[in-house]
Parts: sequence; structure tokens; C-alpha cells
Amino acid sequence: MIRKAEKKDAPRVLELLREIAALHHAGRPDIFFGADPKYDEAALCEKFGRENERIFVSVDENDRVNGYVMCVLQEKDDPFYTQRPYRTLYVDDLCVDKAARRRGVGRALMDRAVEEARALGCYHLDLNVWACNEDAIRFYESIGMQKERQYMEIILDGRW
Repeated sequence: MIRKAEKKDAPRVLELLREIAALHHAGRPDIFFGADPKYDEAALCEKFGRENERIFVSVDENDRVNGYVMCVLQEKDDPFYTQRPYRTLYVDDLCVDKAARRRGVGRALMDRAVEEARALGCYHLDLNVWACNEDAIRFYESIGMQKERQYMEIILDGRW
């Protein structure tokens, strides 16, 4: 079942945030510190109540969180007038517990995010995914997402 996140869900969501932090650290230790989540419990609970954020959790039959999606409503208005203004629902974070993967949880969470984006009158739903997170890239492609743009880098470690 997918439902809006509640304060009681914060400890479990923090556990899943630690999984994501560890994954990012393993893939890009030059950028990510380690397994500390990007929010503490107080900050996470505050996010649950923000007007421009939508956070949904997937729960099992015992109401235990096995995944979440965090979304932020954004108004895009180009100050240089090279792009049309539009509204988007940005997926800031998605995580499914390892034990619940490949069971439709991620798809159900993204379906709920798309439903919310439509209800909010958004043009699209978008997200960023790190190139080192190949499983996530495959998942997003499998549900029909496509590249909008690519960020590229050169690490300035003396080899350039």
C-alpha cells in the first residue's frame, strides 16, 4: 500500500536513507562522505509537512515502510526567457528496501508520484540519477523515463 509519509515513519525512512548514502559513497567516494543520511529525524519530519513537498511511503501488511519517494513541486521560470515557464514534480529521492525490490514497490511509488504530478498540473516529473547507480538507471528506463539532458564532468586531479 502507498500512503503519505507520517512522522512515525521517520526512523524507518532514515534507515533507507542510510542505504542510499552508502550506495552513493561506494559509487562516488570522492563526493559522498559515507552512510550518514542527508537529513536527521527532525529535518525529515519537517519535510513531511512542507506544502511544496510530497513524500509517499510503501508499507507492508504490518505497516512497515519498505520504500519511499520524496518529491518537490517546482515552478520553472527562465529569467532569460529562453524556455517556457512550467511546473514540475522533482523526485528528490526514491529508495526501496533491498528485500522488497523487484516486487513492484518502486513502480507503485513512481505511479503515485506521477498521479500527484498530474493532480498538481505539472508538465512532467523529473529526477537526477548518478551514473554509478546503474540499477536505478535501468529501473527508471524500464518504467518509461528518458534522458532530458546529461551533466558531464572532468575531475581536475592533474591529468587534464
